[in-house]
Amino acid sequence: MRLEIDFIDELDEITTEQIQTLEKLLNLAAETENVNEGSEVSISFVDNERIQEINREYRDKDQPTDVISFAMEELGEDEMEIIGVDMPRVLGDIIISIPRTKEQAEEYGHSFMRELGFLAVHGFLHLLGYDHETDEEEALMFLKQKEILDQYGLTR
Repeated sequence: MRLEIDFIDELDEITTEQIQTLEKLLNLAAETENVNEGSEVSISFVDNERIQEINREYRDKDQPTDVISFAMEELGEDEMEIIGVDMPRVLGDIIISIPRTKEQAEEYGHSFMRELGFLAVHGFLHLLGYDHETDEEEALMFLKQKEILDQYGLTR
């Protein structure tokens, strides 16, 4: 597998099968995007209260959201890049609200797994530098998401 993924399920709701599906899906995304073998990412599954805390603390938005990503390769002010031989590429962290995932799956009329996969891929692409601040960026990011999900077979 191309990625080393650390899953943290704070709610103890995600099944082994769902974890395996996300591993395969994100490894497909990593392969599609030519991510280095052995790159690392963490995915945390949380409730709405926890993601709201994170959203408030790091984004100054006092509301729950569906997914937040923290890219380790984006350097902040006064941060220095660490370069070393044979060090794994640490992409960052993805945090997903499971209650929001369930709500949105129902709202959009597709499975929980399809929504969970969408949010994981969305967060993963953010770790790789994709964004949706402009119409052009959004079009590219959403096209990539759709291609990966369709190729894997997680369609609406």
